[in-house]
Amino acid sequence: MSRAFVFPGQGAQSVGMGRALAEAYPAARAVFEEVDDALGQKLSALIWEGDAETLTLTRNAQPALMATSLAAMSALEAEGVRIGAAAFVAGHSLGEYSALAAAGALTVADAARLLRLRGEAMQRAVPVGEGAMAALLGLGLETAREVAAEAAEGEVCAAANDNDPQQVVVSGHKAAVERAVEIARGRGAKRAMLLPVSAPFHSPLMQPAAEEMKAALNDVRLAAPAVPLVANVRAEAVEDPDRIRLWLVEQVTGAVRWRESVEYMAAEGVTDYWEIGAGKALSGMIRRIDRQAATRQIGTPEEVRAAAEAVA
Repeated sequence: MSRAFVFPGQGAQSVGMGRALAEAYPAARAVFEEVDDALGQKLSALIWEGDAETLTLTRNAQPALMATSLAAMSALEAEGVRIGAAAFVAGHSLGEYSALAAAGALTVADAARLLRLRGEAMQRAVPVGEGAMAALLGLGLETAREVAAEAAEGEVCAAANDNDPQQVVVSGHKAAVERAVEIARGRGAKRAMLLPVSAPFHSPLMQPAAEEMKAALNDVRLAAPAVPLVANVRAEAVEDPDRIRLWLVEQVTGAVRWRESVEYMAAEGVTDYWEIGAGKALSGMIRRIDRQAATRQIGTPEEVRAAAEAVA
């Protein structure tokens, strides 16, 4: 059985995530402490005891989700499951940084600092209220692209996340995205709805953030990952640090090609996907992409122990 470790993106966060892991595993607690030190902030207190609205702010949610994923990975390692138990790692948007840190390409501290900057840069790129994102359900990628093109009317509206055969997210100027929602409903979408996000992620409007990330990534040591990363923007495996650096910059304005990434891993023989960290959104997407796939969530001590027993 070939396995992939996958790491969630924004939207998976919840107050209290990872706390049980930190209480059960010293190695997991050490991850949260390392992130706190790197950011000069008790992010762990916000994650475990803060309010949901503050945690959901992009600058907090991104490093918080990475910390929770890496804590879960550290707990797995404490139970004897190494990163080499996976044939590939992959992450949804910010989850790509979690995947790289799990595979040893980035330190936890560098991943935390990069994600804090990434969250702030994405928020700075477009003033609040000027951008939006919407999920279009039941149309497929090509129709979603047609809807986005029709809705643009000289503004930006682009397919930002190709999540699974039934869900595509569009991103861009708020008025254009609102038009896309109406057009999609007219095209027979099962649902079309604006998302509760603070910026138009993965659209050309994020170019200022891409420039900031390019400068920051050039200052960080990036090693080859211990197992190949399946990159969001290319939906193919990569191990070369220079290409990873380039594709992380492209990822800020480029689409998250999650459906194709899972199809790539399935074609390479992956049958088993472990979602490492908070939530279970990726598992649902994966099962809609590959109906033969087995999925497992790993975000609690019980789930960690069950996973370790499964590979023992």
